[in-house]
Amino acid sequence: MNNTKKRILFVDDEPKVLEALRRTLRNFRDQWEMVYINHPEEAWQHLLHQPCDAVVTDIKMPGMTGLELIRRIQAHEKTRDLPVVVLTGLQEPGLKVDALRLGAVDLLTKPVEATQLIARLENVLRLKSQLDQLKRQNQHLVEQVTRQGVELKRAQLRIIYRLGRVAEHRDPETGNHVIRVGAISRAIGHTLGLPQDYLEQLALAAPLHDIGKIAIPDRILFKPGPLTPGEWAVMQRHCVFGERMLREPPENMLPWAAWSNLSLAIFTESDPLLDMAATIALTHHEKWDGTGYPLGLAQEEIPLESRIVAVADVFDALLSHRPYKPPCSEEEALQIMQSKSGTHFDPEAYSAFEKALPEIREIRRQLEDGREPELGKTVFTQEDHLG
Repeated sequence: MNNTKKRILFVDDEPKVLEALRRTLRNFRDQWEMVYINHPEEAWQHLLHQPCDAVVTDIKMPGMTGLELIRRIQAHEKTRDLPVVVLTGLQEPGLKVDALRLGAVDLLTKPVEATQLIARLENVLRLKSQLDQLKRQNQHLVEQVTRQGVELKRAQLRIIYRLGRVAEHRDPETGNHVIRVGAISRAIGHTLGLPQDYLEQLALAAPLHDIGKIAIPDRILFKPGPLTPGEWAVMQRHCVFGERMLREPPENMLPWAAWSNLSLAIFTESDPLLDMAATIALTHHEKWDGTGYPLGLAQEEIPLESRIVAVADVFDALLSHRPYKPPCSEEEALQIMQSKSGTHFDPEAYSAFEKALPEIREIRRQLEDGREPELGKTVFTQEDHLG
């Protein structure tokens, strides 16, 4: 495949639909390589043997439905990061929600306008490029570790910092939010009397809490109004996406490790920092009363690090501008937070947050939006917090 072109696979059992898509996109043949297949099983075999950057599929097809195709794509290690757009003439809301829950990143209804189709394809291809870049960064980190053991801690800090900014980079108005969440989480943990090693891991892992948002379409992530049930189902999946990105081992590196006579343990042993980050990514939207998502955990079922990050994240988000709201004043934010202690928040974590407020205010002052934190220099904690 030409490295300068993105390959898109279109799957629909109606030849007329594929021909209409071919005509609509004819002006993009120089920048996109487009494959049109009208048998879903043939399309699946194509995906197993040919790299693609995006799939556009119908839902109702003979032999294999579009839902089954999405399920296979999500389950297979070769295709699980492939963004899928559903293009269907069906109006049943349930089927569309099922497609989103299975992993589709966008929905289009036939007949689709050319400008809308092109804009959505550009968006999913941009998403795929971001995911590919993330994979390359991860692979580069692994290679760096094998060559430069003494540089591990500094390299890890830099990568964690940049990964933590990936999701926020799509929304520059949120600035240093992820870094503040790490610093505020450490301040809360220190007030709780947690061990120093745990606090250092927490400060580095917490900024990755929303890394899964890079897989959420812009039309949902930046929507200024309320989300529909289907859109909300997609938004909630950022927790699962984030855990998957951080927890799953880099299987693609194992053959290379065997060929180069490196120990496979380098790639298969768990990393405590990434394990904590993955746990936070998955469970930071769980609530103390069990009404959160995605697992519906309650009280001590929720990992401690996630209970802490939930307090830090909500407080900083309330004080920050978002596409759907202006920033609250601190007084308003504290009233909201206090009303949710014992329902949304772990009461002990919230109590520690209140005790740490003077330090948290200083953290927000030093890490205000528009100010770039200095890597390798801690500027946001008291001296006794430094490791």
